[in-house]
Amino acid sequence: MSDVEIGRAKRARRVYAFDDIAIVPSRRTRDPQDVSVNWGIDAYQFSIPFIAAPMDSVVSPATAILMGKLGGLGVLDLEGLWTRYEDPEPMFAEIRALPPAAAIRRMQVIYTEPIKPELVISRLAEIRASGVTVAAALSPQRTQELHKTVVEAGVDLFVIRGTTVSAEHVSKNQEPLNLKKFIYELDVPVIVGGAAGYTPALHLMRTGAAGVLVGFGGGAASTTRASLGIHAPMATAVADVAGARRDYMDESGGRYVHVIADGGLGTSGDIAKAFSVGADAVMLGSTLARATEAPGGGWHWGTEAHHSEFPRGNRVEVGQVAPLEQILFGPSTVADGTVNLVGALRRSMATTGYSDLKEFQRVEVVVAPYQK
Repeated sequence: MSDVEIGRAKRARRVYAFDDIAIVPSRRTRDPQDVSVNWGIDAYQFSIPFIAAPMDSVVSPATAILMGKLGGLGVLDLEGLWTRYEDPEPMFAEIRALPPAAAIRRMQVIYTEPIKPELVISRLAEIRASGVTVAAALSPQRTQELHKTVVEAGVDLFVIRGTTVSAEHVSKNQEPLNLKKFIYELDVPVIVGGAAGYTPALHLMRTGAAGVLVGFGGGAASTTRASLGIHAPMATAVADVAGARRDYMDESGGRYVHVIADGGLGTSGDIAKAFSVGADAVMLGSTLARATEAPGGGWHWGTEAHHSEFPRGNRVEVGQVAPLEQILFGPSTVADGTVNLVGALRRSMATTGYSDLKEFQRVEVVVAPYQK
């Protein structure tokens, strides 16, 4: 990949976002109904490769259950309103009604309510009782504190998700999370991230993670690029981490770590492109926050929006487009890539002649920047 000169003292690698690339049709096409979008991680199998992001505006116990019954995976944020309040609905209603100028300040106060271990246990029990796969998430900072409660409650898959997660976090003030030791002791598949490049992803794979989330502040509600100047254009980031997966397979004697794109996936076209550059699954936030069942009620926010010291996100209005089942499977009455996400992925694969996701990772792509 060619470098460009920023100035006499600095060169930079040219990288690409999903808007900068396009999928190229091949000589073969298929019937979309003959295409498989099945995905599995460890012992768990899913009929669609979509994960609902652990964000309060996206996943409640009810929507985690619904997502599971529709064939995907919903991940509950164990640091969200559902584990802080016995009845969080008044808090959701207040957040939705806040004027923009006061939203972050008031959310910071709302989220100071302590996390209650008994609510962690009861929310996960509610999901388990439905019969779907139980998945929950904590930040690296909270994992040390709450992992015993998570083990007691029981999860099938555990997600450690932050803006960026490092296998080599250094701190003079506290003992950092030993990811390798933690993953070994937890004894359930762990998905960890975000990682934004080859080397950090390779280190995360060496901890024993079953999957790596790819992304860094690229979501619709994030302002990390504006506030910290840090950003990872997703097409290159996913392809780099897919390269780490390939090399780690050689290094480990065949152990496969799943690459999960997390961020920059606003439309069905972006989702298809994520698979084309190497993703095994995608984690979706704003695209699913538009569902009529989503707890955000047409609004979307992440944990960065209520950080106590340095917020790096906003509460954004995404609107309510359709019920979750229709967003996933259609039919669609709009042509903007927000509805029938599964159908769009199937059609993209069928149009280029690929029958499953692993094959589709080999599809030809070109650099074709979209000029808005």
